[in-house]
Amino acid sequence: MTAFYLGKRVWLLGTCMSLFSCTLFAQKKYGLAELVDASHKYLPLLLQKQAQVKSAQASVTDIKQSFLPQVKFSEQLNLGSDNSLAGSFFAFGITPSTSAGVRSQNTLQAATGNVAVLYSEYELFNFGLNHARTDFAESMVGLQMADQQREQFLVDWQVAKLYFAILKSQYRLDADRQNVNRYDSIFTVIRALTNSGLKAGADSSLAKAELSKTRIIYNQTLGLVNQLKEQLHFYTGIAITDLAVDSLANRFLIHTPVPMPVTQAPGNPLLDFYIQKRNLYMSKDQLIHKTYLPKIMLAGSVWGRGSSIQYNDKFTALSNGLGYQRFNYALGVAFTYNLFNGMYRKTKLTINKFDTEASNYELQQQQTSLLSASRQTESVLQTIQANLSEYPVQLQSALATYRQKLAQYRAGLISLIDLTNASFVLYRSQTDYIEAVSDWYLAQLNKAALNGNLNQFIQTLN
Repeated sequence: MTAFYLGKRVWLLGTCMSLFSCTLFAQKKYGLAELVDASHKYLPLLLQKQAQVKSAQASVTDIKQSFLPQVKFSEQLNLGSDNSLAGSFFAFGITPSTSAGVRSQNTLQAATGNVAVLYSEYELFNFGLNHARTDFAESMVGLQMADQQREQFLVDWQVAKLYFAILKSQYRLDADRQNVNRYDSIFTVIRALTNSGLKAGADSSLAKAELSKTRIIYNQTLGLVNQLKEQLHFYTGIAITDLAVDSLANRFLIHTPVPMPVTQAPGNPLLDFYIQKRNLYMSKDQLIHKTYLPKIMLAGSVWGRGSSIQYNDKFTALSNGLGYQRFNYALGVAFTYNLFNGMYRKTKLTINKFDTEASNYELQQQQTSLLSASRQTESVLQTIQANLSEYPVQLQSALATYRQKLAQYRAGLISLIDLTNASFVLYRSQTDYIEAVSDWYLAQLNKAALNGNLNQFIQTLN
């Protein structure tokens, strides 16, 4: 029988911890996939990112609707004087327009007027600007989606880390409980021997001190479990009184961890965000080029007009100006171009060039960081994998030693210090094994995340 199976039998016989304390059976047990799904529905940060994606998608529709012709209708009834002079001036939007009224003197007699206008304007041709604006808006959607997926990926990663931390702490809590029970048994034996006069009273006091110490360690671990659950509550909204993890309850420590196949995902959310950011700047480059090109406008208008002042400058009844007396139409094509556009375009392109260059370096930095972290994780996995076969041997030996020392102490052959040392070695063997298995799963988690296959890893745990 291999050392692993010997260790496994030892573990199952009761030297190592039970899977969960009895208090946990009253709680709903959550698998990792359930916790991750709960965070998607609860965490405000992820809901915010989802809203931003929808906003960007709506902006694409808004951009496309802006390409439609502008059709405006206006009608106004006016009452006022009619005095004007020959000559031109720039209209700045605050000077009312006066038609005709050129005479030798002012008159304050009131006149009515009525104007109705239907006006339409359309960019007939803008040399690909509409397409460039649509591409830029869609690139923004891609960036927002990549940002949302990256944040969700990071949250999933953090939830998974907390899941393994809680699982490890719960097993550690069971190890601490067993340690308390061992020292309680030792104290009971010593007290009986002391009362019978076979052992000195100092042994009883020392054993009581060690028992108190193990209870302190147990309380500290219990506090850590509650702290980790509070952190998980922050991400999932699940109350800590209802929270227990269960996905690996049947194989976290019972079976030797088997390497999980983790491959490089076709799209890594930790990289896609930076790729989409670079694509956005590339789309912006095209948008800048197109924005400063000429535009050909098509404009058309139909209008009707009435006035209480007749063609011979005769003021008639005010009611005569309420109807429509003259009708006109106009259709025109306009070519517009700002002669300084070349200078503006050059400056804008220079700014965007450096932004694009910075985004390329940002992407390279992220790729380098992920590659380095992945190699480090692989090295950690190799070390843990090499040690996992040794821990069951250590555990079996520590158990045998403790049992032997307990029997020797009862027979009066060794001191209490020898017995407590053996108990400490057994406790350390248990906790070392818990740490090793936990580190192995955490390294597998990090490897999967760095390769963009976090979801695949999470599903394998169910």
